[in-house]
Amino acid sequence: MRMQTQMQMKVRQRGFTLIEMVVVIVLIGLAYALLPKLAFGGVSGPELKTNVRAVAIGLRMTRDTAINSKREATLTLDLDAHVFRVQNDARVHKLNEKIDVKLYTSQADLVSEKIGSIRFFPDGSSNGGRVTVGAGGRDFAVDIDWLTGRVTISELAGNPRG
Repeated sequence: MRMQTQMQMKVRQRGFTLIEMVVVIVLIGLAYALLPKLAFGGVSGPELKTNVRAVAIGLRMTRDTAINSKREATLTLDLDAHVFRVQNDARVHKLNEKIDVKLYTSQADLVSEKIGSIRFFPDGSSNGGRVTVGAGGRDFAVDIDWLTGRVTISELAGNPRG
């Protein structure tokens, strides 16, 4: 009888208690919530990609506006305020303040060091350029082909995958 009790005690000692499991789950949840902020400078991967897509969508809207209206259309980007505007659209599109945004465009379309435009023409072509959006060492490029006006997104080389 005594041997049976010792075996039952050994079986109970092998497992985890419910409290231990709950503590581990809570710690994993906290780590999951805090890790993106630590790894990407306060901007999570999905949030960064959302901002990149917003810029690309704005550029595509501008191109569509130029083609449909048969007039030049511009997307103006304010790097200090982290906003962009599409010509003839009253909305101001806000980007996350914690991301880095850079604009590469023609000299003629720069208003200042921090404000510039990407111009699209009625045939769909563009002045071309690039907008880079990044945070925490992870950068994406939104490229505008000058000949076709095609807007593409690519992750810049040397970035950690996540």
